[in-house]
Amino acid sequence: MQENDVAIKRKVGRPSKQTDTREKLLSHARDLFVVMPYDKVSTRLIAQRAGVNIAMIRYYFGNKEGLFESMIRETIQPMKQQMEATFASDDHKNIFEFMRIYYHEMNKVPQFPRLISQVMHMPPSATQRRLFEKVFSDIGRPDHDLIFGKLQAAGYLRDGVDPKLCKVSFIALMVFPFLAPPAMLQLHGIELTETFLDELLDHNIQLLTRGLLRTNY
Repeated sequence: MQENDVAIKRKVGRPSKQTDTREKLLSHARDLFVVMPYDKVSTRLIAQRAGVNIAMIRYYFGNKEGLFESMIRETIQPMKQQMEATFASDDHKNIFEFMRIYYHEMNKVPQFPRLISQVMHMPPSATQRRLFEKVFSDIGRPDHDLIFGKLQAAGYLRDGVDPKLCKVSFIALMVFPFLAPPAMLQLHGIELTETFLDELLDHNIQLLTRGLLRTNY
């Protein structure tokens, strides 16, 4: 192999190793932050779990706050990308597609919705809450009031149905499986597998269709 070929091969391999290090830090940070208080999760512990030098946290994220913020942002980014396309029109099927995307993405990190719930119960001054609100403010949030209002204006909703109450019902159906205590799910023989979530999605679509939409939809 010629010298130039060796140099090219090294260049090609290096970004992959760097990417792996960054992803390991994000993955292990997520695993720790969802089960431990923010103040108890040190950068040293994250680096040890990831098997990398602690200096890599400073290199990629600056500090623990930067790592926590990046973890939030990149966990929800895949869902956000599809949400933008999903909510581009006022087709009633968009709400079903959004639920499907949510189940698919959160099934990869089932403790993440519980982390969000815990953080949003904290005082506004708490570091975790401040960082969560910063991320959601930066990326924007889906306006469910507008979405169900658009469906009402387009004639999809049943007469007398309140779009705001539709939003509450929709969110409750979507997030409950991930917020329910695991012991309670086990008590009822429920395991959050991909197959179960697919079945639950079909069931919830039927509930929403029959309860909220006109019969011709």
